[in-house]
Amino acid sequence: MKAIERLYQYLDYKGIKPTRFEKENGLSNGYLGTQLKRNGNLGEDVFNKIINNCLDLNPVWLLTGKQKMVKNQIYSENSNSEHNNFVNESQSEEDEYQKQNIPLFDVHASASTLFDDESTEKLIDQITVPNLPKCDGAVYVSSDSMYPLLKSGDIIIYKKITTSIGNIYWGEMYLISLVNDEGEEFVMVKWIHKSEKGDEFIKLVSENKHHQPKDFHIDAVKGLALIKASIRINATY
Repeated sequence: MKAIERLYQYLDYKGIKPTRFEKENGLSNGYLGTQLKRNGNLGEDVFNKIINNCLDLNPVWLLTGKQKMVKNQIYSENSNSEHNNFVNESQSEEDEYQKQNIPLFDVHASASTLFDDESTEKLIDQITVPNLPKCDGAVYVSSDSMYPLLKSGDIIIYKKITTSIGNIYWGEMYLISLVNDEGEEFVMVKWIHKSEKGDEFIKLVSENKHHQPKDFHIDAVKGLALIKASIRINATY
């Protein structure tokens, strides 16, 4: 594995899009993607620029793949406890892994770009949930189709997956972007079950029994994300 591949691992770990990273680190637009496709190496100037700007990134790991991806935080020299030093290193590494800033999007304003990796224009805020698996974003629930499991105003946190039958875990809850025959897009939260219409179809099922299941061809699905967590605020005062 080359340094460019390890850099992509670091970006995924940090939840940073390559285009944003290029912009913030003074790299030309599309540089990382081009190097990845060519299976190229990071030049010395680019390598030094990345290390100087990413202070938590371990340069030894980036260059050779040895040691750990991120540096440990160590107590200052005036600490008198070797045990505390050891505990702090272990905890800081674990905390770094567990903490992630999850972007909260306006699903109504960004329906057509919710599953676009380059879209950040409809960002409302960022939220952090301890011990949460790697996620890509969060949106507010705005319908009652999943009531009482989810209600309007709840926040769902999701991980995007490639839109294909083979990537679907049947019976799980998903955030789905659908386009109908008129070209209108709908973003909804549903259970996904196998369809009796054939292998290229999926059945979208609501928790609310007043909503009838409906089958769609996989080609109508333009975006798919597995729901990882939900947040409910019971009081606003």
